[in-house]
Amino acid sequence: MNTQLANSLAEAVSALSLEDFQAFQAALLEHMVRKTPGVAGGHACVRNTRIAVWTLISLAQQGADDEGLVRNFPGLTPFDLLAVRVYYQAHQTEIDGLIASHHSEDAWDAV
Repeated sequence: MNTQLANSLAEAVSALSLEDFQAFQAALLEHMVRKTPGVAGGHACVRNTRIAVWTLISLAQQGADDEGLVRNFPGLTPFDLLAVRVYYQAHQTEIDGLIASHHSEDAWDAV
């Protein structure tokens, strides 16, 4: 980890005006979740991982808390989970559809 770079970025961000800070937050959150063709079926994933947003939301809906998710997905941070929730709020129909589709496939496999 480049501590000097991290500290420099933190200093620059803390010096932003409120308007610029809000724009920075929105831009950062937008870059935290992305769709990459050929990765996880092209569905939204966290940063450069193969961890799909729908998977994390589904686990949270089943009772998993942030601590458990971070523990079970060591590549994630609590901030990643915040980005996942923000993405879910903006794309709820998409994510709920993926969860429902996955659950119906599981039910079909059980037959």
